[in-house]
Amino acid sequence: MAASESDDRLSAFSKSGIYRFDDANAFFVDPVRVLNRCYTRFRVSPSAYYSRFFPSSIFSTGNYNNVPKNSGKRKRREKEKKKSQALNLREQMADRRHQEVRVALLKAHEALLGASQVLETLRNLRDDVEERGGDSILRENELDFVGLGSVWQAPFYEIVLKVNEDEAAVENAGGESYYQKVVPLFETHVANEASNDMEAELLDHKYILPKNSCFYMVWIENLFRKSDLRQIHNLIPAESDCGFNLILIDPPWENSSAHQKLKYPTLPNRYFLSLPIKQLTHTAGALVALWVTNREKLRNFVENELFPKWGVKYATTFYWLKVKADGSLISELDLFHHRPYECLLLGFSHGKEMNSEQLLRPNHLPDNQVFISVPGDYSRKPPIGEILLDYVPGFKHARCIELFSREMIAGWTSWGNEPLHFQDSKYFLKYN
Repeated sequence: MAASESDDRLSAFSKSGIYRFDDANAFFVDPVRVLNRCYTRFRVSPSAYYSRFFPSSIFSTGNYNNVPKNSGKRKRREKEKKKSQALNLREQMADRRHQEVRVALLKAHEALLGASQVLETLRNLRDDVEERGGDSILRENELDFVGLGSVWQAPFYEIVLKVNEDEAAVENAGGESYYQKVVPLFETHVANEASNDMEAELLDHKYILPKNSCFYMVWIENLFRKSDLRQIHNLIPAESDCGFNLILIDPPWENSSAHQKLKYPTLPNRYFLSLPIKQLTHTAGALVALWVTNREKLRNFVENELFPKWGVKYATTFYWLKVKADGSLISELDLFHHRPYECLLLGFSHGKEMNSEQLLRPNHLPDNQVFISVPGDYSRKPPIGEILLDYVPGFKHARCIELFSREMIAGWTSWGNEPLHFQDSKYFLKYN
């Protein structure tokens, strides 16, 4: 690659947060840079986002040419090796899937390790974490939205929106010109339709709503803390040409890790069969992107039951490869139960104006595309909506929605039990 081309690409990366490796069918994503494009007066705090994978001697030496690819312990490797020698049929199927994508994952990781200038941009993140003392304060005094939605008072909770009267005043006078708008927190379409971010208050907590965004928070109706998925029908548009072109879903799948860590309530697989994906689909069709774990049982459920029930035709799978801040994988690639990647299954929901040929060959989705990033908090997914927009059917100005969302994105509708979770003001810095 020519020097000028490399400089142009790095310059674009510094603004967009997305860097493409042409020879590897892969992207590197810096979630903080991507998310910061949603805000005008605030910025996402790197120390709040990148809270897990910073320890490394690489930063002290500055040597990015000999980054260790893996750091698993010997006992774990030996244990995994023994397990691999006696895999059951379902585990053998999962291992075959892994072997099919393994080369693409390795090639993507090698491309990252060869991009020393991209790795260099991560160096400042560690400085920010050390300066701000890591994320020790982030776990204190967080609102439990699931708990709020579980009590009888839930319908009476209100959120106070600080609506700017004059957007020019926001930019020129520090955002002091606003009036307060009080709306119900649950089962209400709460929107920030301005081109600037908005502050909000709830029970002595402050939240930052990105520009041109909205959320719909559902409340819990039974003692077992299970979401009433019927509430999503409030999002179904009266006319299909007002539906969504991109539907991103991150379900709270049942898994032992989430249960043990008490991070969020999970739901049985059968609950997701009732999601009205077809009714949410735009008349021109929709790209449906579904996050899944590496469990073969879950993959079989999605491919054989869930997608057919939704009317979604499977297209391909993208992979999120997780790395530490020095570029090394968060675990060894071939560890059977601790693989350093997650899967995003992509399919298309047929719209009224979408013919059969478009459904069979929609927008030329690439196979085994990989996007790489340093993970954020537990179960927090990187913001890859912009990458997906290239493959959305219909108009380029797509209508986008995320189901079971835990944060908000500019231009998106966020639906779930806790779409404000990562909008707490302590995850942000004031931008001057």
